Amino acid sequence: MKKLAFLVVLVISFSSCNNVEKKESEAKKAKKSEFRFGYKLDDYNVIQDTIKNGESFGVILDRHHVLYPQISDIATSVKEVFDVTKVKAGKPYTILTSKDSIQKAQVFIYKHGNGKATVLDFKDSIITAKLHQKPIKIVEKIATGVINYNLSVTMDSLGLKPNLTWEVADIYAWTLDFYRLQKGDSFKIVYEEKFIDDTIHAGYGKIKSAVFKHNGKKLYAFRFLTDSIKGKAEYYNELGNMLRSQFLKAPIKFQYRISSRYNLNRRIALYGNIARPHKGTDFAANYGTPIIATASGTVIESAMKGGNGNYVKIKHNSTYTTQYLHMSKRKVKVGEYVRQGDVIGWVGMTGNTSGPHVCYRFWKFGQQVDPFREKLPTAQPIDQSVKPRFLQFIAPLKYQLDNKKKPTRKPDNITETIAKK
Repeated sequence: MKKLAFLVVLVISFSSCNNVEKKESEAKKAKKSEFRFGYKLDDYNVIQDTIKNGESFGVILDRHHVLYPQISDIATSVKEVFDVTKVKAGKPYTILTSKDSIQKAQVFIYKHGNGKATVLDFKDSIITAKLHQKPIKIVEKIATGVINYNLSVTMDSLGLKPNLTWEVADIYAWTLDFYRLQKGDSFKIVYEEKFIDDTIHAGYGKIKSAVFKHNGKKLYAFRFLTDSIKGKAEYYNELGNMLRSQFLKAPIKFQYRISSRYNLNRRIALYGNIARPHKGTDFAANYGTPIIATASGTVIESAMKGGNGNYVKIKHNSTYTTQYLHMSKRKVKVGEYVRQGDVIGWVGMTGNTSGPHVCYRFWKFGQQVDPFREKLPTAQPIDQSVKPRFLQFIAPLKYQLDNKKKPTRKPDNITETIAKK
C-alpha cells in the first residue's frame, strides 16, 4: 500500500514538472521578439547612452572594441549621409554589440530628436548608413486667446511654443501692427501639431486659418493653394485679397514700440531744442532684437558711419529703397540679395542714439518719405477664375473660426488631421 502511494506521488510530481516546463516553453514562444530600427534586439547586447562633453564618435566606438582603422573606414563610407565629426554632446545614442565575450559594436544609432535617427551598420564588410524617421501623427488643433499684454505673452500662457508665435506674426506682418494690439483683442488659430508615439511633440505643421479681433474688426487669414503646379500656398482674407504686400509694416516682428515718427519739424533737446527734421521712424526694442528686411532687394550699403552707426541700405526696385540705422551688428554685405523677412542685423545703440532702437528710413524716387503715409503696392488678389473655388474652400473654415462647433463637411482639398510621413 505504501509502495502504491509512493508511485502515485512520484507520477504526480513528474507530471507537475512537465506542466511547469511546458508552460515556461509556451511563455517563451508567446513572448514576441522586440524589433527596433529593423534589428531583432534579442540578437544583440543593447547599450543606450548619451554623448558626453569631449566625446567623439571614434572615442565611443573605441570603447566598444572597434579598432581605429575600421573607425576611419566607417567615417569615410558614411560621410555623404552622416558627418561623424558633428556628433553633439547631450544627444542619446544606441549601440548594438555582439553577444560573444568580446561584445564588439556592430551598429551605432545616433538620435537627432523628433523621431529622427541615423543608423550606421558595420557588422559586415559592407558599411551602410540610413536615416530613420518614426511615423509622425498630425493633429488639427485650435488655440484661442485674449490679449492682456502682447501676443508673445498670451501665446506662451497657452503653452504654445515661440516658433508658432513667429509663424502667426509672419502671416499678419503686412496687415496687423502688433505694437498696436489692445488689451481685450482676441484671436483664434486653427493649426497642425506633430506628434511621435501620440504624445511627444515634434513641431508644428501648417496654420490653416486664423482670425484676429482688433478695433472691432475681424482680420481673417486662410491658407489657400491657388496653383497646384507651383505648390506655394498663400494667406488671403475672406474677400480673396492676399495678406502679403510688397512691404512689411515694421523692420521688427512684434516686440517693439514706435518711439519717434517721421517729423520734419521735430525739436531735439540734445541739439539745443532747435528744429531738426527726423526723416525716419524709430522702432525701440531690446538690445539684440533681430532686424528684418521689410521687402526683398539687394544690399547697396553695409557700413559703420558717423551718426548712423552700423547701418544697412537695401534697394528694392527703381522706386523704393530702405535703410536701417544704429545696429549693434550687421549680418549682410554689399551685393547680397535678401528676401523679405530675412534678418539683416540686430538692434543696438551705435551712432547718435540715446537708447536701443532701429531708425527705419524709406526712399521713394530718391526722396525720403513717411512709409506710413504712402499708399504702398500690395500683392495681387486671387484671380477671378479661381475665386469661386476659394470661396467654397473657406466657407467651412470661416464657420469654424466664427463658431464653437466644427463644420460638418471639410473642403475637398483640406488635409487629413492624421497623416504619416
